[in-house]
Amino acid sequence: MNFEIIPTAEASVTTLMNSINRVLINPLIILLFALAAVYFIYGVVKYLLSPDDVKIRESSKTHMLWGIIGMFIMFSVFGIMTLILNTLDEKDINLNEGNYQINID
Repeated sequence: MNFEIIPTAEASVTTLMNSINRVLINPLIILLFALAAVYFIYGVVKYLLSPDDVKIRESSKTHMLWGIIGMFIMFSVFGIMTLILNTLDEKDINLNEGNYQINID
């Protein structure tokens, strides 16, 4: 007979990391990458729509630069996560689960 007062769930570190990646980290990376892309596109549109105003063109160049920097950072975060998971040799963890699945092999 097994009389457990506190029910326990059996899970591994791999399952926990899969859940954290799927629920928290991946949507956050995608959201921030999309925001950086929108910020970049906003800078491009602003740059193209004001050919005469020097201040607006300088401001839009800054928007484009920070958009590129933001996209680079989000891409780097994904690469760092891949590097860490490969270093830990966790082959069962998928960084992108769902419709956009990429397996680490």
